[in-house]
Amino acid sequence: MDNGCEETPGNLTADEVLANLRRELASLLPELRAYARFLVRDRFRSDDLVQDTVVRALGSIAQFQQGTNLKAWLFTILRNAFFEQSRRRRREDAAMAAHAQTAAGGLQQHHGEISDMSRMLWTLPPLLREALVLVGAQELTHEEAAKVCNVPIGTMRARVSRARSKLAEAFAEGARPWEA
Repeated sequence: MDNGCEETPGNLTADEVLANLRRELASLLPELRAYARFLVRDRFRSDDLVQDTVVRALGSIAQFQQGTNLKAWLFTILRNAFFEQSRRRRREDAAMAAHAQTAAGGLQQHHGEISDMSRMLWTLPPLLREALVLVGAQELTHEEAAKVCNVPIGTMRARVSRARSKLAEAFAEGARPWEA
């Protein structure tokens, strides 16, 4: 009979391990919010995405393998939830998808008017932008970012390299926000 108090390595009970995981999850909320904000670019939707991620993570916390990176596991859940929500939203509201495409096109049309690093980052293709944010801003290793995106590590390294090259090209063309 399982009373939730069986012993685990390090003389911690399963309840203590679970409590530790919950505390660590709570400490990662700011980073989850930052990644969600990057993905959806809307404060309210990003908060909803983080909440959905936490609910899913807590519901499947038993599947988390001790000794692995909790941050990468949570980012994977968040990313999968984002893509699921995106697919659902497209099915539910075709007009919203058309608006998003218009907005994305507008950013590309104004490439020559880029005045800050944030705008320049948004001109990158989504896969390259995501790779650069995970490795650069979120400080995941290439291996951890590859796991989050479910791609080989070599693919992640190539994406980060291409993203950095594209940004360097844009800077070389005269878009230098720090000189404005």
